[in-house]
Amino acid sequence: MTSGKVLPADAHDETVQRFDELVAAFVGLRDPEVMAAFLRDICTTAELDAMGQRLQVARLVSDAVPYQEISRRTGASTATVTRVAHWLRYGEGGYGAVLKRGRK
Repeated sequence: MTSGKVLPADAHDETVQRFDELVAAFVGLRDPEVMAAFLRDICTTAELDAMGQRLQVARLVSDAVPYQEISRRTGASTATVTRVAHWLRYGEGGYGAVLKRGRK
């Protein structure tokens, strides 16, 4: 299930397997209530908040809001804003796909 791209040096076989299993688990969940339950079971409140914040940041970066304003609105550090912007532009395309779906 991996993309065939070069993996980071610390991505051991077990890590790749865990990632693939997690992706398969998410893909298999179509019902929003079941997805929400799974997310609440598998993630801490802090992890859920951090992921939600990153998605907010990505949306605002995509809308060309200045980084300082994004930081003010979301509470994310400017380092987080910069990191999310980097992955939005140069990452795997996940942020873009989610943002595109949200704008339909």
